[in-house]
Amino acid sequence: MNESHVELPGSRRPMKSGARRLRDVDPSTHVEVTVTLKAPPLPDADKMAEQTAITPSEFAERYGASPADVHKVESVLHSFGLTVEESSLGGRSLRVSGTAASIESAFQPNLAIYASADQGEFRGRTGVIKVPSEIAGLVTGVFGLDQRRVAQRASAEAKPVEAIGGSGVAPLSSSDLETRYNFPAGDGAGRTVAIAEFGAPLQSGSFLPPAYFPDDVTAFCTAQGRSAPSVQIVPVNLAPLTLAQLKQLPKQLLEASFGETTEVMMDVEIIAALAPKADVLVYFATFDQKGWVDLLDQVIAGHPARAVSLSISYGLAEDSPDWSTGALQAINEHLQAAAMIGITVCVSAGDDGSGADMTGSRAHVEFPASSPFVLSVGGTMLKGGNEIVWWEAPGRRTFTKKGGGATGGGVSNMFKRAAWQTVSVPSINPTSIDGRVVPDVAALAGPPLYELTLLGESSPNGGTSASAPLWAALIARISAKLPPAKQQRFLAPLLYQNGPSGKPRGQTGCRDISVGNNASKPNPGKGYVAAKGFDAVTGWGVPDGQALLKTLQ
Repeated sequence: MNESHVELPGSRRPMKSGARRLRDVDPSTHVEVTVTLKAPPLPDADKMAEQTAITPSEFAERYGASPADVHKVESVLHSFGLTVEESSLGGRSLRVSGTAASIESAFQPNLAIYASADQGEFRGRTGVIKVPSEIAGLVTGVFGLDQRRVAQRASAEAKPVEAIGGSGVAPLSSSDLETRYNFPAGDGAGRTVAIAEFGAPLQSGSFLPPAYFPDDVTAFCTAQGRSAPSVQIVPVNLAPLTLAQLKQLPKQLLEASFGETTEVMMDVEIIAALAPKADVLVYFATFDQKGWVDLLDQVIAGHPARAVSLSISYGLAEDSPDWSTGALQAINEHLQAAAMIGITVCVSAGDDGSGADMTGSRAHVEFPASSPFVLSVGGTMLKGGNEIVWWEAPGRRTFTKKGGGATGGGVSNMFKRAAWQTVSVPSINPTSIDGRVVPDVAALAGPPLYELTLLGESSPNGGTSASAPLWAALIARISAKLPPAKQQRFLAPLLYQNGPSGKPRGQTGCRDISVGNNASKPNPGKGYVAAKGFDAVTGWGVPDGQALLKTLQ
């Protein structure tokens, strides 16, 4: 066996900020990784506006890895003592497992147990991954070696259990939202909406799942005058806790899990009430790079059903060092695959304004909201009866009980602006590429928040975490009203194309928001400003559902 190895491009990762190395990983520890393989290149982002949706099986047939390459990779990894558990997307992804000793032999990642104040103990690595020379050029990524948390929930701070409750401001009901955004009649019957949820890494190799309370969803929908929803939990590599399991956790872990649980319940309740006859699939995965890839693999494969929209309320600054370049590329390719099969992935633009929770004088945008293969969703709030850009001092989450926050938005410095995004917004950074402009659209994120139910009690919440599922539900409602050939389409490029009126569909299908900005303070202390027409804080604006349906017919 040839044991010479070569560096895997894009695999370099620095040590997690604030982390320290504690010890080596036990060689007998079971480790599972996802390996991505070289495959036919996907169409350029510029071409997405011209693409007709294909089925998951057609995608696997056209863009899957070569069977010979898959066999070679499997054979070489097997020689290192590893087992290939599953193949996805026509062999573009392989789920592989083995002992830590076998993983070290195959990929030389120098695994160790690290600790940081924000995460506790976790399995991680620094530097690069190396792959056996026999399969160099065939392997494009190895994910799951490092379990540091990547991406944060794009919503208000998770509060302690005793702090959850009414905000003192009358939140909007489902009917209020339908009226405000002029939803078309209907209930999303015959459509499937997917939701992405993640569990945070906990200690060395384990994860802390959020919980899911089905009784709250039923009670909320009943209170809103909606029928009982069809919600299916899809464990990818993590299953949600029950209420009984949640109560058994130590107080600190209970509060951490409960904070994530409030967000899960918000996603599900918004979609279940606004598209009450749609089938709702809630995918749970680990909150590391592997979790992202594995979750998207299942959604794209249509397991257990093909969705028309996927709601993702998570993100992290696209240039955060916690992302590896290989992971950004792999996740972005998976998002493109979703778009190609006609799934509109609705991603929250973030709740930390122009700073995206980074330090320094530069503005940032979050990934995956900055991907050209998603519908990026910003946030608004109501003030004096008017809907304006969501901004509450200091324009970022303050991580106190007082809240704070602002919609994400700006110009990407990682992803070029696709030809179909026929708008031009200059970056406020002194140097930048002509990047993807974020967001495409917006919806309520700030006061007066959304009426929701948690543990049988009123629990208003918001953030762009709420804006994204609202759009995912609206897309299901609209899809159900469209002719068959137009029901399964990636929405974002269509908003920039002229509709029947001769104007961009985003202009005619959305209501413009022209007041406010998203400057986060103290860093970078500047932001993007709303203006008449498209801008980098609310995109085309908030939905006018019936007008959007009309322009998409």
